[in-house]
Amino acid sequence: MTKLLDGRLALVTGASRGIGRAVALALAEAGADVIITARARSQSSLEDVDDQIRAMGRNCTIVPMDLKDHDSIDRLGAAIYERWGKLDILVGNAGVLGTISPLGHISVKDFAELLDVNVTANWRLIRSMDPLLKRSDAGRAIFVTSGAATKNRAYWGGYAATKAALESLALTYASECEITPIKVNLVDPGPIGTAMRAKAVPGEDASTLPKPADIAPLFVELASPACTKQGEKVSFYDWAGLKRD
Repeated sequence: MTKLLDGRLALVTGASRGIGRAVALALAEAGADVIITARARSQSSLEDVDDQIRAMGRNCTIVPMDLKDHDSIDRLGAAIYERWGKLDILVGNAGVLGTISPLGHISVKDFAELLDVNVTANWRLIRSMDPLLKRSDAGRAIFVTSGAATKNRAYWGGYAATKAALESLALTYASECEITPIKVNLVDPGPIGTAMRAKAVPGEDASTLPKPADIAPLFVELASPACTKQGEKVSFYDWAGLKRD
């Protein structure tokens, strides 16, 4: 039986755990071959994802890399071109929370990391992967944002500002892709039971939250060649018909 993403090649950043891991597995389950990235210290977790994807009969390529090494993104783009000649699906999932504190208390190092990972790395992904997505018959780029980007909540300024910048980047890229087969969208997960959520909201009962596997089908839908959404910020809670506090 033909699957929704048969023959597609996907790249998922931050794929060692949480949403990225669930999305990589869901894309493979839908028929895609997957390139997965995370920091080198997450090698064993990436290998576990690799084992699961190969057990599905799909191909998986592990790329341990630190997205703060922006030149490594260019090298990855060149390697994808040399090996496959194109990319069908880009999922820019990796992100950092930073420090939840008054803006004036965020260290220079922490703020620089927020910019490097949440903003600059995604711009470098666009820069490096755009030519590869254009070689696909239906390139799809999906970036993970947050409701924090527009709420202007006290103490969330570093994370919120970088997610707002990411939204601007992605939506601008979507506008630039209007006359191409590429579709670019954002996903706002809302509260999901991940390690980042536990760090952001300590003491919350994670069992009351949707799991990363629950949101993964939304990414599969947006990655499909049949997807017609373009330049949208898609709320998982709205898509799933869930109530959001």
